[in-house]
Amino acid sequence: MKRLALLSGLLLGFFISADCTVRIVAAQPSHATTAADLPSWVKDVGARGAPKSGRVFTVKAVADGTTNSTSEIQQAIDDCAKAGGGIVTLTPGNYVTGALFLKSNVHLRIDKEVTLLGSQEDSDYPSIPTRVAGIEMKWPAALINVNDAKNVRISGAGTIDGRGEKWWQKYYALRREYEPRGLRWASDYDAERVRLMVVWKSSDVTIENLSLKRSGFWTVQVVYSDHVTVDGISITDNKGPSTDGVDIDSSSYVLVQSCDIDNNDDDICLKAGRDYDGLRVNRPTEYVVIRNNITRRGGGMVSFGSETSGGIRHVVAYHNTGIGTNEGIRFKSAKTRGGFIEDILIRDIKMEKVTLPFTFTLNWNPSYSYATIPKDEKNIPAHWVVMNTPVTPAERGYCEFRNIRIENVEIVNARRIFSASGLAEKPIVDVTFANIDAQGGEAGTIEYARDWKMRSVKLQTRDGAPVKISNSEKVESPVVVKQ
Repeated sequence: MKRLALLSGLLLGFFISADCTVRIVAAQPSHATTAADLPSWVKDVGARGAPKSGRVFTVKAVADGTTNSTSEIQQAIDDCAKAGGGIVTLTPGNYVTGALFLKSNVHLRIDKEVTLLGSQEDSDYPSIPTRVAGIEMKWPAALINVNDAKNVRISGAGTIDGRGEKWWQKYYALRREYEPRGLRWASDYDAERVRLMVVWKSSDVTIENLSLKRSGFWTVQVVYSDHVTVDGISITDNKGPSTDGVDIDSSSYVLVQSCDIDNNDDDICLKAGRDYDGLRVNRPTEYVVIRNNITRRGGGMVSFGSETSGGIRHVVAYHNTGIGTNEGIRFKSAKTRGGFIEDILIRDIKMEKVTLPFTFTLNWNPSYSYATIPKDEKNIPAHWVVMNTPVTPAERGYCEFRNIRIENVEIVNARRIFSASGLAEKPIVDVTFANIDAQGGEAGTIEYARDWKMRSVKLQTRDGAPVKISNSEKVESPVVVKQ
């Protein structure tokens, strides 16, 4: 990741703004985070092993970019698994494939001159039980699936191209139909867009050094799994709706490192279930390390939520860089989600042209977050009923944000530095910012918060106006100066 090293060096010194003036940023001391600075559990994250057998199974298929090779690739995977494991390889070329299912002890190696192209046929993605945006339901399988498996590796310098435009257009068409009927909340679930890669109920899985692009929906989803490593992947050309980068969903001991992510929605996101169904499952995302990543376009460098029902805790994110990402460190939930976000450590972060560096909301995107079935609707799908099952009592639906520490952050060319809004019924509590140097258009707002500490937090803004703090208790104000 040479670009990451170069960018880190540049961000420590000076920045040239759009009007070509040089802006000097007050340098923080060198913060070289080491294992001694982090919780002891950090050393335990990620895959604990990889397939050991060196036996090679080469796919025998036509690599012309047109012929469907699903059955041939799957056969090589199955043969490898039956032999006790090994490596599945492909000769150089472009292979059209539908859903593939990896097995225990199999290493799928996609080398530099190999591209997997997602089939455009719906029938190539069978409907299987899964979890989508916090709800358990049947949905099309992903292009690459690791289901109920152990000791799996997917690596190489090759490319997996979901060719997702077909599903993007399907979603847009459904939105146009659904929104006038009051069904915005159902669009994401009913469009049935194909994800690029899903790790489901699996352990010791490694995904590394791949180029991933044009996913129909989320790119990499790790759900109900443990000890997973996502390392050195590049995600590009994800211009379609909800093309998240890496989603960690009710999973534990996950490592995401050295990735370069450019997509439409959240870049790296932690999730734990939605509303009634998520509270029923009640499985947290915990023990997660996110380090040395670059995020470019996207909805959030590191996002928490909006699916928070099972809780998100024990997360460390450090040495990450955002360049032009819409939001930086993002916390979001809704009044019916429930759960918690706690024991979060974010440090050694750099942001350039990140519009909203720090965002917190407990009432995120109401038109999507709150499901109501119109009275004249007929033939109600089962997942609509689940999504409309109320969370009772109402207090159970309030997510609690607490014990969050964000430190050693450098920000330039932001629009609004703080955007934080809790609820009167549930303030955002126990948040600490330390060693923050930020430059942007305005300082921003904090409301319905309690016990926020600001230690060496210095903001430079166009008007020099302070952060607007309202309906809050014991919330300290950062130092704000006019540029």
